[in-house]
Amino acid sequence: MIVGVLTAQLHLNGLTSLKEKRSIIKSLLSRLKSRFNVSASEVDHQDNKTSAVIAMATVSNDTSFVDQQFDAIINFMQKDGRFYLGKIERETF
Repeated sequence: MIVGVLTAQLHLNGLTSLKEKRSIIKSLLSRLKSRFNVSASEVDHQDNKTSAVIAMATVSNDTSFVDQQFDAIINFMQKDGRFYLGKIERETF
C-alpha cells in the first residue's frame, strides 16, 4: 500500500474578508475531492485572509499512479486564477 501526501501553500490576493477566502477554499477542496478522489482539507492559516495551506492524501498500490495524480492536481491548481501556488511538498510512504 502506497500513501501519498501533498501539501500546498496558496496565496490569495485582493480579498477583503475571511468569508471570501473560505468560499474559494471550500470550492477548491470540493473540486479536488470530486475530480481526483483524494482526501483534502485546509490545514493551516485558517484565520489569515491572504494565505492558506491545504493538504491532500491518496492511497494506491502503485507509486507512479500517486505521482501522476499529484502532477495532475498541481497542474489543475496552477490553472485556477483565484490564487497563486506557493511552496508545494510531496511525500510518499
